[in-house]
Parts: sequence; structure tokens; C-alpha cells
Amino acid sequence: MSTIKQSWKDSLLVYKDVRMLRILLLGAISGFPWVLIASSLSLWLKEEGLSRSTIGWAGLIFGVYAFNYLWAPIIDRIQIPVLSKKLGHRRGWIVLMQFIILLSLVVWSFINPTQNLALLISVGLIIAVASATQDITVDALRIEQINSDEGKAMAAGAAMAVVGWWTGYKLGGVVALFTAEFFENLGVANYWQATFLILSVLIILMNIGLMFVHEPVENDRQKKQRANDQIIRDKLGSNNILTNFLAYITGTIGGPIISFFKKNGLAIALGVLGFVFLFKIGEAFLGRMSIVFYKEIGFSKGQIAIYSKGLGWITTVVFTLLGGVMAMRAGTIKTMFFAGGLMALTNLIFALLAWVGKSELLFAIAVIADDITAAFATVAFVAFISLLVDRTYTATQYALLASIGTAGRTTLASSSGALVDWLNGDWGTFFVMTTIMVIPSLICLWFIRNKVKIGEK
Repeated sequence: MSTIKQSWKDSLLVYKDVRMLRILLLGAISGFPWVLIASSLSLWLKEEGLSRSTIGWAGLIFGVYAFNYLWAPIIDRIQIPVLSKKLGHRRGWIVLMQFIILLSLVVWSFINPTQNLALLISVGLIIAVASATQDITVDALRIEQINSDEGKAMAAGAAMAVVGWWTGYKLGGVVALFTAEFFENLGVANYWQATFLILSVLIILMNIGLMFVHEPVENDRQKKQRANDQIIRDKLGSNNILTNFLAYITGTIGGPIISFFKKNGLAIALGVLGFVFLFKIGEAFLGRMSIVFYKEIGFSKGQIAIYSKGLGWITTVVFTLLGGVMAMRAGTIKTMFFAGGLMALTNLIFALLAWVGKSELLFAIAVIADDITAAFATVAFVAFISLLVDRTYTATQYALLASIGTAGRTTLASSSGALVDWLNGDWGTFFVMTTIMVIPSLICLWFIRNKVKIGEK
């Protein structure tokens, strides 16, 4: 018994590594933009009188996250004038994207949604593109904080990245909702617009914190990429502008894809991609409409902030760290099976809340269960794809896998509002349907469980 306790203690001690604090901040930087284009934008549009379908389709802007791998090679190589030299390649890109998001918030503060919906969504799209672009760099910088042979540290880093993401999303959401309610109670007509100006201060603070995140000046990945480009140029038989361009395209876009299929084999690689695409679709359908559901059954912005954001954040932090330990000890595959089962059961609790009606107790239970599920599912998912990547193509290959996962959640879940309308507002049936959506991904996972090659041992 003492050996088991000591083993758990050793696993928890991995979190004391100073690199985990840096990863925590990177996660927060990645999660915060979702406060703007997810919960804040959805509630803003809802309170301006727009329909559920409109709110749901507005979520199509999340689709850019599904395609950020297309420009990942560019982010991996192009230097930002002045910023890259002063701050480092990774941090330079992050600061530039944060500045774009900051300017977008200022523009939002001058927009009336009912009069300029197209402009509002366009600015939201700019935020999404900037956020998706910075995620490429954030994920690469996070993975590069840890050596490739540190399996436990990678699992712990995945957990801290998830905690950071949810910290940026949940606590940022608390600030957004309470600030909006404060301005609304003061009688400020454009209270959401004023709120976005306050949120811009958080972006500035996070960029200050970014200066304390270490960035490797040079690593083997860059050397290997240049070596691969040279091999391709040699095979082309000449050295000119055209062959250099072809070598760049083939090496940086084709290389990561070829590497992935070569490592796993065609059948298993397709199984992995199917699982990655399908895993969190049910959760995404629920998440996209959850804040609209809370509002419709009678909860105030303050109650949503306390239960869904504040209480949810504490739950997420605790169970993400525990999920990281579970992933270290039981493996990511078993952790994802466990999380998938929890995901299905949690969605049924939301169905019960829809049938019972407004109940703070049941609301709290549903939110806590949902956050526990999300914690286990996300940390296992992040650890899984982090362990799958080839360090020669860290940014591009991770972006590719993460984008495929995002594609399922964003493109399909954008029809969530239309689905609720088609069901004539029958939220109970909607949540039961999101439960069924979990099953296909678990079938894919079952087929690849013993064959996929990941370096977690």
C-alpha cells in the first residue's frame, strides 16, 4: 500500500516543476479569446434579441481553428520584424496576435449588433483567426518546454495546459459576465461594448506575463527541417527559386503528414484521425448552446457566472490535475474511455435539468459534472496528440491533429441552434441526442486502442 501512495505522490510532485507555471500561462493565453467569441458573443447576441439559429451559425467563425494547420508552416518559419529579434520567434508571433485581438475588442466597443451584425461577425472572425494563429505557436512553445523523453512531465504539462486554458476561459468569463452585469445595473446602454474595453486590460497583463516564459533559441527541429529541405532539393536535381519553393512546400506541409502515416500505418492513422474528429462533438453541441439554455430557463448572468464559470473553474482545475495523474498512471487511452463514458452521462443530467426546470441545485450538479468530464477528456486528448507528434514537425503536426479535432467540434456544432429550433425548443431531447453523439468516437478508439504508437511509456 505504501508503494502505491508513494507512486501517486511522485506523480503529483511533477507539477512542482517551474516549467508547469509557464505552461499554465500559455494555456490561459490560448483560452481567453474563447471568452470573447464563445460565451460573451453568444450572450451579447441573445440579449440583443437575435435568434438561437443566428447565434448558432455565428459560431461558424470557430471553423478557422479547424484549418490553422494550413498556415502553421508559415508561422513556424517566418520571423516577425523587430518582435522576433527582441522577444524570440514564438513569443513574437504570440504578441502580434494578442495585439490584433486587442484592436478587435476596441472595434467591437463601437458596434451595434442589430445594425451591424455582418461587421460584428467579421471582427469576431478576425479574433478567431488571430486566436487560432497564436494557438499554433502556443502549443509548439508548450511542447518545447519539455524534453521528448520526459513522458510524465509531458502528461503533467498537458494537464497544466488544460488548467491554463480553462483558467483563461472560466475566470475570463467571470470577469466578462460580472462586468457586463455591473455596467447593465449602472444603466449603461452599451454595457457589452464597455465590457470589451475592460477585457482588453487582461490581454495586456497576459502579455507582460509572457515575457517570463523561456523560449529555446535553437533546437534540433529547425536543423532537421532544413536538412529535409536540402534532401528534397537534391532529389529535384537543381537549386533555383522554383525548386527551393517546392522543397519548402513539400518539407513543411507534406513532411508532417507523411511522417504521421508512416509511423502508424494507413488503417491505424485513419482510425486515429476518425477518433480525433469525433471525440468531443457531443460536448461541443452542448457547450455551444449551454449559455442560451441557462438564460432561457431563467438564470441571471450573475448566477451563470458563479455556477458555470467560478465554481466550474475550481472543479476543472482540481480534476484536470487528477486527470493528468490518471493519464500518467493508467495511460491516455484508458483515460479517454473513462472520459467518454462520463461525457455521455453528464449530457443526460442536462436533459434532466431541462425536464425539471429551473433548479439551482441541479444546475450546480450539472455544471460540476460537465466540468469534471471536460477536465478528464481534455487532458487525455491533449496528452494523446502531444505524444503522437514528431518533434521534427512539432508546430505543424500538432496543429494538424488539433485542427482535425476542432473541425468536428466547430463545423458540426454550428448547427446546434438550428437543431434546438427544429426540436421546437425541446432541450431535453437535444441533450439526449448529444449523449448519443459520443458513441462513434469510442468505437474508433476501441479499434485503435492496442495498435496506436504513442511514446508514453
